[in-house]
Amino acid sequence: MNPESLPRPYPRRTLLRTAGLAAVTAPLLSACVTSAGKEEKPAQAGGAKTVENPLGVKADAPLEVVVFKGGYGDEYAIKAEQKYTAKYPHAKVDHKGLQKVGEAMQPRFVAGDPPDVVDNTGAGRLDIATLVGAKQVTDLAELLAAPAFDQPGKTVRDTLLPGVIEDGTFDGSTVTLNFTYTVWGVWYSKALFAERGWTYPKTWAEMLSLCETIKKAGIAPWTYQGKYAEYINDPMLTMAAKAGGLDLVKAVDNLDPAAWSQPGLKQAAEAFAELAGKGYLMSGSEALSHTEAQAAWCQRKAAFIPCGSWLESEQKDVTPAGFDMVMGTVPSVSGSDKLPVTAVQAASSESYLVPAQAKNVAGGLEYLRILFAKESATAFAQASSTLPAVAGATDGLTLSSGLGSVRDAVTAAGADAFNYRFRTWYAPLAKAVDDATAELVNRRISVADWSTRIQKASDSLAKDSTVKKYQR
Repeated sequence: MNPESLPRPYPRRTLLRTAGLAAVTAPLLSACVTSAGKEEKPAQAGGAKTVENPLGVKADAPLEVVVFKGGYGDEYAIKAEQKYTAKYPHAKVDHKGLQKVGEAMQPRFVAGDPPDVVDNTGAGRLDIATLVGAKQVTDLAELLAAPAFDQPGKTVRDTLLPGVIEDGTFDGSTVTLNFTYTVWGVWYSKALFAERGWTYPKTWAEMLSLCETIKKAGIAPWTYQGKYAEYINDPMLTMAAKAGGLDLVKAVDNLDPAAWSQPGLKQAAEAFAELAGKGYLMSGSEALSHTEAQAAWCQRKAAFIPCGSWLESEQKDVTPAGFDMVMGTVPSVSGSDKLPVTAVQAASSESYLVPAQAKNVAGGLEYLRILFAKESATAFAQASSTLPAVAGATDGLTLSSGLGSVRDAVTAAGADAFNYRFRTWYAPLAKAVDDATAELVNRRISVADWSTRIQKASDSLAKDSTVKKYQR
């Protein structure tokens, strides 16, 4: 989701990973149902499919677009609407920029009268898992197979960064398309490192050695957003994935009975326990909010901080001139890692969908084809300093230090970008992991206890017949 969107006190990163855990919990109707018990679907506006009109848009059919108006605003969406109007001048476009998408849209879904496109983002957004289960969202297969709007010879599917399609796929059907791309890593000041002659480490052994040097210089090596332990979970779970490979990630997401005792996870937990044990976490970090920890880091009180790629945008009003923040990839835990050091944990966000009961499904799909065009994505990157989900959107642009480092990390990772999905699928497991990691890095439990606690939570979910299970 839009990392600028989260109201305090929620950490912006939290809801990036929890698209299936939204606050709107009222039941949704699976369809408008007649007294005879049959689905009564609205008539769909459609036209003839041609090379110029691959999705069969009816040229004069109205289009209603609802966009979450958070930190990114909605100007980027309005520009895409203007392109839609330029192509279909007889189509009236009704734009709504909202703060509380779920609150406004839930009654309309229940009534069988949703808009044609919804940016289902922000706190309190609609629960995508509920929408999927109620068959309220359109399968986007036709859109993904359609020609890209401004890249001849490519389909829409061909233009997206790794993992974007998977992030919007439930039970084999892609039902959402996410517009932004978030990468998680370890951030530092390029200027500070240049002044001190420090080099960003590629291995954990190098990290610990550098941390000792940093500590002797009177600077805390690390801080983190202590009130939200998920922040420090990210580099730890990234390290685990590098050590154990994608099989480790799948075992975690699939609630495998031995998932959390895998060597890669234990190695990563031991690494971060050692980071804490050697006193390399800034004193008092546990009590800090995300804004407090990040402010301390910007003041050079700590050299490293874990965060997602929204950090630069979030800190723009408090970052000192010349700080030059950059994101480094998580170091390798050993020489036998199954993924390269360049691998990154990444996920798409800012989730767009086309309701199944929309009056103009074809128009909704066409709007997304335009929104996900390279030109639209490039303009968004320039305006927001955020990486879009469209590959190559930042090519040729002069980027800020932070966004440039994120772009370079994604390029270097190539196909080695991955993401855990348990946060999206299973809220109780996400909480168990965060709680256990908070205890671990504050030296209150051992690695063995950490593993046992989380595995117990995973097993409990696996045995709970009331919880829908997902597989990858």
